[in-house]
Amino acid sequence: MSNISYKVVLPILVLVVFWFIPGPAGLSVEAWHFLAVFFAVVVGLIVEPVPAALVGFAGISLVAVLGLVGNAKASISWALSGFSNTVIWLIFAAFMFALGYKKTGLGKRISLIMIKYMGKSSLGLGYAVAFSDLILAPFMPSNTARSAGTIYPVASNIPLIFGSTPENEPRKLGAYISWVAIATTCVTSSMFLTALAPNLLAVDLINQGTGNLITWSAWASIMLPLMIPLFLLTPWLVYVVYPPTQKTSPEAPAWAAEELKKLGAITAKEILMASLAVIALLLWIFGSKFGIHSTTAAISVVSIMVLANVITWDDVISNKAAFNVLIWFASLVAMAAGLKKVGVLTWIGNSAETHLATMSPTMLILSMLVLFFLLHYFFASTTAHTTALMPIFIAIAMKLMTPEQLVPFSILLAGSLGVMGIITPYATGPSPMWYGAGYITQARWWGLGAIFGALYLVAIILGSFIFI
Repeated sequence: MSNISYKVVLPILVLVVFWFIPGPAGLSVEAWHFLAVFFAVVVGLIVEPVPAALVGFAGISLVAVLGLVGNAKASISWALSGFSNTVIWLIFAAFMFALGYKKTGLGKRISLIMIKYMGKSSLGLGYAVAFSDLILAPFMPSNTARSAGTIYPVASNIPLIFGSTPENEPRKLGAYISWVAIATTCVTSSMFLTALAPNLLAVDLINQGTGNLITWSAWASIMLPLMIPLFLLTPWLVYVVYPPTQKTSPEAPAWAAEELKKLGAITAKEILMASLAVIALLLWIFGSKFGIHSTTAAISVVSIMVLANVITWDDVISNKAAFNVLIWFASLVAMAAGLKKVGVLTWIGNSAETHLATMSPTMLILSMLVLFFLLHYFFASTTAHTTALMPIFIAIAMKLMTPEQLVPFSILLAGSLGVMGIITPYATGPSPMWYGAGYITQARWWGLGAIFGALYLVAIILGSFIFI
């Protein structure tokens, strides 16, 4: 059987098998059949026989046709509910911010400036790559676009200056730069709510499951104190654990200065893009105090970007990545909402309460955080991980935790989605790009992933003792 046919057959097989297995006591036939479709969608997201957005879209279509969530009117209302979700449109708007950075050249300029002023040593280059990612992170919910699309094209040229290639002295500089880049983008992905699209998906699933709306500032109040030390530590720790043999790099600042000359003086559009990004960030943090929703702020700034010709309307309507994510996440939000609608989450919560009620609150919280993190070894998609596990873990938490514990636990659980991307060469979007650069072998990647994954998990666990 070919690889393509295997990918096509597996989700269908999962659907058929679960459909005809008798459901457990306490679940209606409709709920069990919905769960069969849900499992098939998750498997489809993992193996991707077709684009992920189409997997989700096919899932909600099938549920609606089969009437598993109600009559015809209820089914179509449910199927399209994700497209009216404010979080989905915030993600869409953030993709336009990323486009603005790329089209104006501001993202490339920021990276080159960092290298010019911080790149006199290999350690300094590591921090230059890290801070370039940090500056872009709040406005780019695709860490693939941020790290692989913006940072990689600049950073990949640096090792070549010193003759460090995958075939010739990869440890001289290329391996160090590659690991710093992927490790720091995982940290920044957890640092900000808007730095990783699945963060926003998770927050919406938390809101559906608990009624708690996690704001940008609420996320930052817990994740920033945990992630800032990790961010500052990571380039140095890589330098210690996996050091480059090239310790100084005087050629790098000179190269960056030459590249900046080629870019020319900063343009009015770059200044406008930077100003609009700052305004959006301020509104995300403080807008609620003035009655401005974060998504309202985002789409308003995008409108200004188009009107000011920072990006064009053709750029917006032709942005396949943004519309792909819009359809993808809207479908997954509807699927996750359906779990609650048909009673699956209530059943899971009741079942968990019976089996876990004897655990102490501390042990329950720690066990769930660790399990949620380690289960990512089985996922090649953070979105699939979020869709499959977040509703279940939140349903259990709803039953066994106090309201005071629930909000910080939910933020830590969702906040771990970024840092868990470090553990494998396939764990997050930009990993294949940096792994594919060829500087780090697969065995070495798994080993470093275990070391840094353990460190990042400890930070999440530490957060549970501080904030819960």
